[in-house]
Amino acid sequence: MGSPKKNEESKGFFAAMSSGLSMFSNAMHRSVNGMLGYEGVEVVNPEGGKDDAEEEAQRGRWRQEERDSYWKMMQKYIGSDVTSMVTLPVIIFEPMTMLQKMAELMEYSYLLDRADESEDPYMRLVYASSWAISVYFAYQRTWKPFNPILGETYEMANHGAITFLAEQVSHHPPMSAGHAENEHFTYDVTSKLKTKFLGNSVDVYPVGRTRVTLKRDGVVLDLVPPPTKVHNLIFGRTWIDSPGEMIMTNLTTGDKAVLYFQPCGWFGTGRYEVDGYIYNSSEEPKILMTGKWNERMSYQPCDSDGEPLPETEMKEVWHVADVPPNDKFQYTYFAHKINSFDTVPGKLLASDSRLRPDRYALEMGDLSKAGNEKSSLEEKQRAEKKTREAKGHNFKPRWFDLTEEVTPTPWGDLEIYQYNGKYTEHRAAVDNSGSIEGDVKSIEFNPWQYGNLSTE
Repeated sequence: MGSPKKNEESKGFFAAMSSGLSMFSNAMHRSVNGMLGYEGVEVVNPEGGKDDAEEEAQRGRWRQEERDSYWKMMQKYIGSDVTSMVTLPVIIFEPMTMLQKMAELMEYSYLLDRADESEDPYMRLVYASSWAISVYFAYQRTWKPFNPILGETYEMANHGAITFLAEQVSHHPPMSAGHAENEHFTYDVTSKLKTKFLGNSVDVYPVGRTRVTLKRDGVVLDLVPPPTKVHNLIFGRTWIDSPGEMIMTNLTTGDKAVLYFQPCGWFGTGRYEVDGYIYNSSEEPKILMTGKWNERMSYQPCDSDGEPLPETEMKEVWHVADVPPNDKFQYTYFAHKINSFDTVPGKLLASDSRLRPDRYALEMGDLSKAGNEKSSLEEKQRAEKKTREAKGHNFKPRWFDLTEEVTPTPWGDLEIYQYNGKYTEHRAAVDNSGSIEGDVKSIEFNPWQYGNLSTE
């Protein structure tokens, strides 16, 4: 395909691109998109062979004409942050929200328990950094989670004695805050995703702050994850990669884990691979780590040059749990647990993600209803915002407070929200009131908070 002339309009450029891709597609074998399931240009499949692609086709929901229409719509957004400015069709979604996606980090929370129990400061980082890596197995799913409604929440109980709560604290820009706790650790996160749409791919920058406090000694760990890139968003087989450094720093001692996520090369070389070291406060390597974020991580003590110590061996610290075969959305057992009403306390907050009618309709396979419910929720959100602004009121989260702290990240400054402890009091009051009769699924989804704000 030749380059467009310099004086051509951008419309002509995209027409030329589409024409060239169409011609190329006719000359290639069939390929399927892992997220959308359409025919398109054949691309290198980082997962491997043809059988895998054919299996993905059985899960596809997006027809080629729908893909072409979407491509025309998205052309004008190239180079933009599309985090919340684009209304997306429900057929590309999974029946889970971003708040629930945040909770997937808790699947292997036992690694944080072990970090808290460990007396070796470097092994603490081995356990804790492996915990941070473990969630990437879930992140490789290419379905998109629903954007939370302002004021929406997600709570989880009955997993590792953890209480987990997340809340959507801002709509523009979209921001979420989360808190989890058990006897070994507390976990606090403020998340503000930033994206850059590049046509057939999108870069995702994790503008956030993640802090883990290990309770036994009060050690505070800070996590900076690598950015993520979604490849073949429209043409080809969609896949996700996260090349770059993950850094976890012990803010108490100065020790740190620096782990490099290898980029996926031609024919899948380097795919999933992670390598790096645990360093002391003097930046001397103490433990080397290696593995694949979709399989397992291992560690071995090393010398000051990073070479394995004699008479030591590589030991596994974490491996992926068994997963359901041929799952429609490529969910793990834990992901199904996140969507289940079995992981809720006796009475569920009406703002909980599980109760969203669009999410539930999609889970039941009713795409038409899911799309209509999604549009209805978005309209209600806009109406509430209009009314609130007309009254001169500001939105105020229920369970997290905006602090005066602004912290720098590699991708921009971040305002910090802090858990205010009110949910703990609320839950204790509910538990003391006795069990609530009735089906929890019958609770009407209600994240709207303007009524409460107007009385303050």
